[in-house]
Amino acid sequence: MKKIISLVFLVISLNNLPAFSQVSSQKFLDGANVTGITGRGDFIWISTYGQGIYRYTRSTGEWKSYSVSNSKTLDNNFFYCVAAGKNYLWAGSANGLYILDIRNDRWRKRKFALGGEMGNWIRSLAYDSTRDILWIGRFENLTRLNVRTQRYSDHVLTQNGDPKSDTFKCIRFDGDSLIWFGTESGVFRYKKRMNVDNPKAWLYIDNKNSGFKDEGDAVSVSDMVFDKDEVWFGTDLFISREHPDFNIGGIYIYDRNRNWIRLSVSDGLPANGIYCMERTGNSIWAGVYDFDKNQKKDYGKGLVIINRFSTTVTTVNLNDLNIKSSKINTMFFDGSNMWLGTDDGLCKVVISNPLAAWPEKIEQVRSDRSGRGRRKNFK
Repeated sequence: MKKIISLVFLVISLNNLPAFSQVSSQKFLDGANVTGITGRGDFIWISTYGQGIYRYTRSTGEWKSYSVSNSKTLDNNFFYCVAAGKNYLWAGSANGLYILDIRNDRWRKRKFALGGEMGNWIRSLAYDSTRDILWIGRFENLTRLNVRTQRYSDHVLTQNGDPKSDTFKCIRFDGDSLIWFGTESGVFRYKKRMNVDNPKAWLYIDNKNSGFKDEGDAVSVSDMVFDKDEVWFGTDLFISREHPDFNIGGIYIYDRNRNWIRLSVSDGLPANGIYCMERTGNSIWAGVYDFDKNQKKDYGKGLVIINRFSTTVTTVNLNDLNIKSSKINTMFFDGSNMWLGTDDGLCKVVISNPLAAWPEKIEQVRSDRSGRGRRKNFK
């Protein structure tokens, strides 16, 4: 079920400070199309498109699977995302929200009336453990679940008459006070201490009025990572001969004020499409893809690691990790392991360098070194 290898590669480079890590990787779930990964406590939960849900126990290395073939209360094997709470596991499908009661190992399904059939395509989930709230990003509309009371509330966030601004792709927490929601036509920022129905709690940014450098016909946000001073947005690549600038892709770095940088093929990315991103210390990991204009199909182009300060792009040799597929769908960093989900299995990369798990320490070194090696021009 797994294969263990060892290698040395550069995971973190901190200005002129050399930092190499001894890294080992393990391969799991051969052949599975992994779509989502999350962790809570001793468990790592994995959603797949075709094989149901898996649970991995970190302390014992044991696996448990949930699928149509082995669960009497689960009627679906095709999932897009997953989120975990203390008593519940939630999985998003094209046919509604699936809920596992961990206490009795039973599944149930929740359907949504608002938004019609497409409103039941769940593409992103995020659980806020500090407030016991589950956020549900749907193809149409956003839903908020108060887990304690089991009350759902639906929210239509369409902006400027553009239905794609109410089509959600990703949800990420930014510290303790902010939540960002990526859509097919921009991104929302929500101040979670304010009432969700208060318009002042929300900020919408699209590729107009200097947002995303005013580039492309539209901007579709696929993933996000954060640090104190910046937000990194991964965006989709979707172009055709008829519409060569529809979604131009790339990674956008936003200084939380008005300034933007775009990283693209010209800066060292293998391609401009971004499937997913994750952060370890001062490194940004990104799964990258290209898009064929004629066949209108995406093709995985592997994994890169980007230095947050210099924006230097390093392409990872997937053969070193025993990863057969170049399509990195999703990733999750649990504090010491980077989990990489592909369309042909799951890989756990064990990062032994302690700096990778201690961004606060890295920020201190960054300050002590007076910013040497950092990019200077933010435009």
